[in-house]
Amino acid sequence: MSLILQISDTHFGTERPAVVQALARLAEQLQPRLVVLSGDITQRARPEQFRAASDFMKGLRLPLLVVPGNHDIPLFNLWARLTQPYAGHRAAFGQELEPVFRSSDLMVLGVNTTRAHRHQNGEVSAQQVARVARRLARATPAQLRVVVVHQPIDVQRPQDVPDRLIGHAAAQAAWASAGADLVMGGHIHLPYVMPLPGLARPMWAVQAGTAVSHRVRPGVPNSVNVVRWNASQGTCAVEQWDHVATEDAFEQVRVTRLQPAR
Repeated sequence: MSLILQISDTHFGTERPAVVQALARLAEQLQPRLVVLSGDITQRARPEQFRAASDFMKGLRLPLLVVPGNHDIPLFNLWARLTQPYAGHRAAFGQELEPVFRSSDLMVLGVNTTRAHRHQNGEVSAQQVARVARRLARATPAQLRVVVVHQPIDVQRPQDVPDRLIGHAAAQAAWASAGADLVMGGHIHLPYVMPLPGLARPMWAVQAGTAVSHRVRPGVPNSVNVVRWNASQGTCAVEQWDHVATEDAFEQVRVTRLQPAR
């Protein structure tokens, strides 16, 4: 059994210290094979915010896969945005903006969907779609195949359509055909697991809420996702864990069971 802990939209600079501590305890309890941070790591891409995020993530002492979000590019420093938009991210998490994690039963591919010329909307290019598809096609049957983006690959509510990833339709078709099982995202602070219809094989959008920020949606607490993959049985469970303030802890509130095609 392999576990992935998906953390998203931490927005360091707006974090709740008690929730940060509760998340550290959850990671210690679960000991996942991989921690995925799916963007919007900081609130305003400031050096001290990246330092706080890096200190927390590295303090978990677990394998990490991190992709940037739109908040991780400078907003007000236009010169930095145009000339070195990822300097802060790279100083905190390394040069690679599209990291890859492989193990005997996991293939996790990061995709940078941010663009310096866009304030909020994300995009996946034809070149990125093709590159990810080629890598997916090299996966083994035992590997759960996960793509990590920031903006959602698809949405459930009409009001979230403007936040959907530009190029989502081409990405869905190509990645499903190449063997992807899950596409993880964040950005809209709304957790859900959504089957993506009309594709060559089953593929699901796995969206995470905001993990530790006070920038939660009404009625949607801080939350993270835990993915459990049993390669020998070919079964996958996606768990939503919400922060419960009265318990000062993250607790499992929902489990979605999936049967990826093999």
